[in-house]
Amino acid sequence: MSDDDLISLDIEHVILTGDIISRLTKDPRGSRYEIVGESLDGRSVAVLRRMLSTGWLRIIAVFALESDDL
Repeated sequence: MSDDDLISLDIEHVILTGDIISRLTKDPRGSRYEIVGESLDGRSVAVLRRMLSTGWLRIIAVFALESDDL
């Protein structure tokens, strides 16, 4: 996150407005989802997240995408 100058509001915006582009459901630790959307300044950002059995949302990774990653 910090390497790409992203803040928590960017992550929230991506999760609320982005698209789920992959679901990884075979992991015994729980399903993972990759969500891609725009940061508040318009950059494409990916968020990898998992919903824990406790109901908590775990953010695994956040990174800005280069134009050739799209």
